[in-house]
Amino acid sequence: MIQKDFVSIDGKPIVRVAFNVPKGRTRTIHLVGDFNDWSASLHPMRRDPTMGWTLTLELELGRAYQFRYLRDGGEWMYDSQADGYVYNADGVHNFIVVTDPSFQRYSGEAKKDA
Repeated sequence: MIQKDFVSIDGKPIVRVAFNVPKGRTRTIHLVGDFNDWSASLHPMRRDPTMGWTLTLELELGRAYQFRYLRDGGEWMYDSQADGYVYNADGVHNFIVVTDPSFQRYSGEAKKDA
């Protein structure tokens, strides 16, 4: 699950994005993305006994960031709650989190006319 909190720090708008991965038989999970030059070590997630794995980042407003989760140093995990996805050069998905406050995730449901 991804949660966003739009705030202002020292007059600069930012977005606090909380990334959460459910509990499971995992030793480590790292958040890897274009916000950290795809580093597999810079953003380890913290294990929370009640929530699973969690990490909160402060990201720039009005952007779309690509990311993935790396479990135990060798297995990529998926995020069905991401705002979207794109194929990368390896032919697999990178997930997207959008930091635009007016962004609405596509639900797949048709809108009904009033």
